[in-house]
Amino acid sequence: MKKEDFLNKLGVRIREIRKEKSITQTQLAHSIGKDQQSIQRLEAGKINPTLYYLFEISEGLGISLERIIINIDK
Repeated sequence: MKKEDFLNKLGVRIREIRKEKSITQTQLAHSIGKDQQSIQRLEAGKINPTLYYLFEISEGLGISLERIIINIDK
C-alpha cells in the first residue's frame, strides 16, 4: 500500500470514530492541546502522525490506539 493511501485511510478512520462519538474537530483538538487545523490535516491524510500523536488522538476519543490502526491496511 502506498503511503498516501495509508494516510488517507487513517484519516478516514479517525474522522469516522470522531463523528461516531459526536465530537467536533475543535473539541478533539482542544482535548489534546492541538489546533483544529491540525486535526483537519490529519483527517485529510495530509500529515504522517507520530505514534505519540495517534496515542493522543485515541485518548481524546476515549478509545484504544488499537481501534484506530487495526486492519487499516485492508
